Amino acid sequence: MKNEYFTRNIDSVLVSWAEDEGRKPILLRGARQVGKTTAARTLGKQFRHYVEINFDDDAEAGEFFRMNLDPAELCSRLSVYVQKPIIPGETLLFFDEIQSCIEVIRSLRYFYEKYPQQHVIAAGSLLEFAIGETPSFGVGRLHSEFMYPLSFYEFLGALGEDILAQTCRNACPDKPLPPPVHRQLIDRLKIFMLTGGMPEAVACYVQTRDLLKCHKIIEDIITTFRDDFSKYRGRMPSLVINEVFESVMRQAQGKFIYERAAFETGNARVKQALDLLIMAGLAVPVTHSAANGIPIGAEINPKYRRIIPCDTGIFLHILGIDMAKILLADDFKTVNKGALAEIFAGLELIKNGGTHAQRQLYCWSREKAQSSAQIDYLVQRGTTIVPVEVKSGAQGGMKSLEIFMKEKNISRGIRTSLENFAQKGKFDIIPLYAISNLYG
Repeated sequence: MKNEYFTRNIDSVLVSWAEDEGRKPILLRGARQVGKTTAARTLGKQFRHYVEINFDDDAEAGEFFRMNLDPAELCSRLSVYVQKPIIPGETLLFFDEIQSCIEVIRSLRYFYEKYPQQHVIAAGSLLEFAIGETPSFGVGRLHSEFMYPLSFYEFLGALGEDILAQTCRNACPDKPLPPPVHRQLIDRLKIFMLTGGMPEAVACYVQTRDLLKCHKIIEDIITTFRDDFSKYRGRMPSLVINEVFESVMRQAQGKFIYERAAFETGNARVKQALDLLIMAGLAVPVTHSAANGIPIGAEINPKYRRIIPCDTGIFLHILGIDMAKILLADDFKTVNKGALAEIFAGLELIKNGGTHAQRQLYCWSREKAQSSAQIDYLVQRGTTIVPVEVKSGAQGGMKSLEIFMKEKNISRGIRTSLENFAQKGKFDIIPLYAISNLYG
């Protein structure tokens, strides 16, 4: 199967960075196999020369960084080593898998200080761990961009359905989609949930339209993730990390309960394993906030967290859910009690919230006798908090939204479901597939 690149949100960001005279070296951050290397290579096509060094494959190249951290001299030596010109303004220099050579991470700050005219991008599969162990990491001298699996709109672009995507972007609660278009998007949504957003799985579907082949690729990706568990700093048995990883799938709805996560493992160890999975980008926390004002993160309760997996395809595969069940369903209520819809909505908010910062997800919950309520996601738009309640079908009550809006004196709320765009009093109805429209 040939490699195929699809337009990603990060592409325009990288082009703007390359044209910025005041740029800093970029760190591409994100989980393994989300497309960091391919994005750098795509940008490299716009340069006269492109030099890529993978420090997993070429450990010997790391010796140059141990000898001299002066970037001009370093580039001169690397040019001889790779037999390619490294010329400021003409060459994109890409360092991949830099977690395998700490000296490379340390050297990046000097490119900004002493050799800013050279375009430099760096990436790594377990980069977050390496950064945490690098005392001289260049705060203020490097620029981070965060990548995730493909979003739903990126998936539509990969299918060549840009017009469908733009039509969906232009719709709103007072301008719903024609019913046939709505049904078409629901169909695409089901396919996307099954393939997930990992580029290799998406490429397989685009080229073959064979979901069973996609299923096998997702299995290989999961195996790669599990193989990485032994590299997670060496502080935690990979067996424990794997147990917690699978528990994230089982507990994807509601508060994450440490006692249910790993057999005969204390809460402290489970929390440590979970934090490692979050650092690796395989698990995404949704933290409770009192939500009395902005920023939403100012009043969090870290003891109440939901944890969602990084990809719907991986989630469905690990739980062993029958693909036909998704394709034929009128709603997602039977999929782990509706967790699939909540996972998709949260991931879309993360993927479409921008690349410049690592987005955080927040929720709200109140446990009271005969008056409990839960808001799945809280989104900040300007100076306003927008509550989002996720429904797994085409209908559902809005009791929690009403309770939250009354308590916090908020005028409008969002329900996202399999319904078409609509307005119902003080509630806006946004289809699940278009939840990222919240960001405009």
